[in-house]
Amino acid sequence: MIRAGPVEREEELQQILDLQRANLKSALPPEEVAAQGFVTVQHTLDLLTRMHRLHPSIVARDGTRLAGYALVMPVECRSLIPVLGPMFDRLDALGMWRDRYYVMGQVCVGKPWRGQGVFDLLYQAHRRHLSGRFDCCVTEVATSNVRSMRAHARVGFRVVDRYRDATDDWAVVRWDWSRPSG
Repeated sequence: MIRAGPVEREEELQQILDLQRANLKSALPPEEVAAQGFVTVQHTLDLLTRMHRLHPSIVARDGTRLAGYALVMPVECRSLIPVLGPMFDRLDALGMWRDRYYVMGQVCVGKPWRGQGVFDLLYQAHRRHLSGRFDCCVTEVATSNVRSMRAHARVGFRVVDRYRDATDDWAVVRWDWSRPSG
């Protein structure tokens, strides 16, 4: 049985890194990128540990195996990941500062668990564990990552902005928790 909740052990941070490394866009053949999706940013154990101290990320577990993860990045993470500075600047310009928000820093489901509801389970755990502290969850999705765009829309995220940078076209999506799920 797969269950989702906050990171509980330091070993889980290493499992996140292992799953992340296996799903980096740069590590996958183009046909797999198109069909299965990908992650863009690579973290270090030190960075994940620092993020975890601010607020634990959410993981899905199948026994002792990591089935997926969805990283929690409160605004305080802004200075920890310089490459994401422009994203936080864009969120400021969009007026997100008016809300109690956090950024879902990256979501990934391991290949053996895809198509089994793990993505939705991760986000249900986000809402369950974080809605008392935050009003909404915001993230960016590469529009070329069609699988991820569809999955975020299914959970309840709505596009609030689109833009292009040097790497891709992006959709800024927001999940407002004052609305019902789905």
